[in-house]
Amino acid sequence: MIAIIDYGMGNLRSVQKGFARVGVQSEIVQDPAAVDAAPAIVLPGVGAFADAMDNLHSSGMAKAIRRVVEQGRPLLGICLGQQLLFESSEEFGQTKGLGIFPGTVKRFPAGSLKVPHMGWNQVEIKKGTPLLEGIPEGSAFYFVHSYYVEPSDSNIVVTYTDYGLKFPSIVGRDKVYGIQFHPEKSSTLGLRILENFGKLVTA
Repeated sequence: MIAIIDYGMGNLRSVQKGFARVGVQSEIVQDPAAVDAAPAIVLPGVGAFADAMDNLHSSGMAKAIRRVVEQGRPLLGICLGQQLLFESSEEFGQTKGLGIFPGTVKRFPAGSLKVPHMGWNQVEIKKGTPLLEGIPEGSAFYFVHSYYVEPSDSNIVVTYTDYGLKFPSIVGRDKVYGIQFHPEKSSTLGLRILENFGKLVTA
C-alpha cells in the first residue's frame, strides 16, 4: 500500500485515482506513523514552497520522509513535491527544503516566457530508469509550474524539458524520484509512470 502524504498542499485525490486506474493500492495519510509503516511514499503538492515546508515540519512528516529515504524505500515527489526534495528554494526569499537532493529551486526568468509553464511538453531522456519503462523518447506530459529544480549534481537528472531553458523534469537516485509534471493528469503515459512506481514497491 503506497502512502500519499496529506500535508495540506496537494491534489491528493487525483493522484490516488491515478494509482487506482493502474491497479496500484494507495491511501492518503496524515500521520507520520503511517508513513513509517508504508512500503512506499508519494509526496504530491500544489502551492507555495515555504508553506509546504512549515506544514511538513509541524506535522512531523519532514522527519518521516527522511526516514523513508534512509531506509531505502521508494519515494516519489510530484510537482511541488519534487521541489521540496531539494536543499532550498528562492520562492519568496530563500527557504530550506528537505535536502534529499543537492541543489535549489529557481523561478523561470521574466521576459518572453509565459509563466507559469502550463500545458503539454516533451521530455528528453538522459538515462533509463525503471520509472520510465515503456516511455518513449519525446513523450509529452502535462506541466503547471512557475519554478524548476536546478540540481548541483547532474547525475541525478533523468529527463530534461525545454521551456525557454532546459530544466530537469525528472530527477532520481536509487529509489527516490522527483517529477515536475503531473503524471496523474498526463493520460496513458502518465499513468504508466505511476504503474512503474508501483512496481518498485514489489521489486
